[in-house]
Amino acid sequence: MTRYKAVFAYDGSGFVGYQVQPNGRTVQEEIEKALKKMHKGDFSRITASGRTDTGVHAVGQVIHFDSPLNIEPEKFRIALQMGTPRDISFHSVEKVADDFHARFDVTGKEYRYMIDRSKIFNPFKRNFALHFPYQLNVEKMKSAAKLLIGEHDFTSFCSARAVQESKVRTIYQIEITEVDETTLMIAYRGSGFLYNMVRILTGVLLDVGQNKLGEPDILRAFEARNRESLRSKTAPPEGLYLQEVFYK
Repeated sequence: MTRYKAVFAYDGSGFVGYQVQPNGRTVQEEIEKALKKMHKGDFSRITASGRTDTGVHAVGQVIHFDSPLNIEPEKFRIALQMGTPRDISFHSVEKVADDFHARFDVTGKEYRYMIDRSKIFNPFKRNFALHFPYQLNVEKMKSAAKLLIGEHDFTSFCSARAVQESKVRTIYQIEITEVDETTLMIAYRGSGFLYNMVRILTGVLLDVGQNKLGEPDILRAFEARNRESLRSKTAPPEGLYLQEVFYK
């Protein structure tokens, strides 16, 4: 058996999430179907760096899988591309050591959240950015983002459904960029992220930009360690992208 690592992108708007579920189309299911066909009916389980929710996109998701086929990685990439639907795109496939693990070897991730600030709703962006046609103080958002950088207990900034025992994570960098006149991008790079953490952080920063929250509210939320301590809504999934996964 040969272990392969693949990097790929997908448009999450047509999936109920990454992970196989009883009802609904998933990214994992489509890739495993392609591998099963390549392996003449034999099933191959894939393991991802992490899962994404309904409507969330990926630019650089990573998986590993074992295969009895010992073929050139580029030929494997082409075969996977041909065997999967057009809302999935494989960037690369490579052979890796047998002990490589797409999830447990992760050292960090980068997520990006896209915000469309156009006054008029653009239906062609509805699945790929949050439409937010309201006034924002971007400088206040950048100042507040600095409080989120570093190692913190992010209990107040993740879903109550987050199952991890420890809610301590480290955010290395948050960049808020005005890409053009109508597009705002928030990039988060960290050691790891809890369930809904990026979407909740985005909701908090948008509230700061609208003067609904201030920096003291963020500091109190860290102390409270309770999701109910913040009234910010969770930003919707369509603006979120898993941009890149980092390994040693």
